[in-house]
Amino acid sequence: MGIRPANKMEENKRTEIGDLGEFGLIERIQSKITNTNRSTVKGIGDDAAVIDCGDRYQLVSTDMLIEGIHFDLSYMPLQHLGYKAVSVNVSDIAAMNGTPEQITVSLGLSNRISVEAIDALYEGIKFACKDYNVDLVGGDTTASQTGLIISITAIGTVDKDKVVYRNTAKDKDIICVTGDIGGAYIGLQALEREKQVFQANPDMQPELGDFEYAIQRQLKPVARMDIIHELKELKIVPTSMIDVSDGLVSDLFHICKSSDVGAAIFEDKLPLSNEAMASAVELNIDPITAAMNGGEDYELLFTIAQSDHDKIKNHSDISEIGYVNAKDKAKNLITKNEQAIALQAQGWKHF
Repeated sequence: MGIRPANKMEENKRTEIGDLGEFGLIERIQSKITNTNRSTVKGIGDDAAVIDCGDRYQLVSTDMLIEGIHFDLSYMPLQHLGYKAVSVNVSDIAAMNGTPEQITVSLGLSNRISVEAIDALYEGIKFACKDYNVDLVGGDTTASQTGLIISITAIGTVDKDKVVYRNTAKDKDIICVTGDIGGAYIGLQALEREKQVFQANPDMQPELGDFEYAIQRQLKPVARMDIIHELKELKIVPTSMIDVSDGLVSDLFHICKSSDVGAAIFEDKLPLSNEAMASAVELNIDPITAAMNGGEDYELLFTIAQSDHDKIKNHSDISEIGYVNAKDKAKNLITKNEQAIALQAQGWKHF
């Protein structure tokens, strides 16, 4: 089948990817795709694809990390990068309430990358595989002219009656988030600041001691599989769930859009660590802004029915930060002064 040459009108019709953004582009692609296999339960549009494999569902998720976009090798140790690359994929499986079992790793390698560097990268990947109890079962390698590229596919499973999507939040559900948020963004700003200092004066040694916690959150995030196991023990199946990768508000908006609901979150309920708050003050960053829009925390943002409230109300690592509102579908931040301010998604933008 030959390629039809574009006419002059088609040549002039050009839409920049940045005009759509990542999720607009995904929606455009999704609108043109039709799944035909009966085993495809969920395709594009959630943290992982869902495939019917008989007694259980199989979960499949892929993420790509590109040098200069997602990481900077001037301050990202290769062992940490390998660990993080696995964590971000395992986090997607967790966001579906599933358990990861295998990963594949594909690499694009420039001539700057030595065999020893690849060994260091895989050392981190192996540590992550051990921590998450997953097997590395394959992948691919190829040359790259633009630096290091890492693409990992995670494969997991979930009971059919336990799978959790983004599009099933309900009116008056409680909005919860695990751990603390904002630290990864603050850590990134600390690393970028010290990089600029070093570039200006290579004799200057980095001063990162005060930012240890935040930097750890950026360089070596941990997927919250522990919470998935605890929710199972508590007999809680969230009504919706997503992991916090692009920023709390951006990811909450994904749930709201998919579920056709609104939400209210409370400023004084946002979980920030004391260490991250102190680092934010030193870097002249508003900690609330970091918490809402920072991203890369890889905590779990989920909703639960009010009937499950008593099961988690005393959990030290789960914060109830708001509620779902399906009536007017407004998305508001309730300030400490009890003012309602419209939320704006200002998290990570890929294009």
